[in-house]
Amino acid sequence: MDHTSRMTALLGAFRRERNGAVADAMRFYGSPCGLNYGVSLPTLRTLARAEGCDHAFARYLYLQQVRELRLAAFHIADPAQVTADEFPFWAGGLLNSEMAEEGAFALFGRMEHLPALFAAWTSPASAPLTTYAALMAAARSAEPSDAWAATAVASVSRAAASGQPEARLLAQGAVALLAALGARGAASREKVLQAVATLGRLPAEEYVREELAWRLEA
Repeated sequence: MDHTSRMTALLGAFRRERNGAVADAMRFYGSPCGLNYGVSLPTLRTLARAEGCDHAFARYLYLQQVRELRLAAFHIADPAQVTADEFPFWAGGLLNSEMAEEGAFALFGRMEHLPALFAAWTSPASAPLTTYAALMAAARSAEPSDAWAATAVASVSRAAASGQPEARLLAQGAVALLAALGARGAASREKVLQAVATLGRLPAEEYVREELAWRLEA
């Protein structure tokens, strides 16, 4: 079965699970992605995983203007094949916070090349949603780097200082990563505390400080 036929079959499965109430109640930051059947994430994940791992098919789905197909792509893609030359492709499709979060959960956080992706996607030139995806992926990493703490804090401070409306979203991503690092042990917790100490007093920075104050309680 070719990609078009497989996509049509998968789309039919999503149509049967459509839920207008879910679609109407959805809340995310960023832009909607074309057609939206309102399929719940648990159902979407089940249907996507049934397709197995097929990286070429995942890339094909990711180009479609249908919410469910793009989200399914994260579950069908092969993490081992997302190398540096593919980073721009996946970054280009992160239209909203839901996509960033699902990409981090299903694909980016499982990649062998996550350190390289984190460095590329948290640079000052990166789009806020791309940085958010990197922070959330790093929070899910099996082997997070303590050096990521300073990068996470810098991303929030930079967005807050420039008045970016995404600053609060980045703060949420930073908190997820910093909390994960802080739970690793005393040495990692100290690195997190050192990074947090550099935060200013802008609202997004205060959010990170306040959240970490209770999440890192001994």
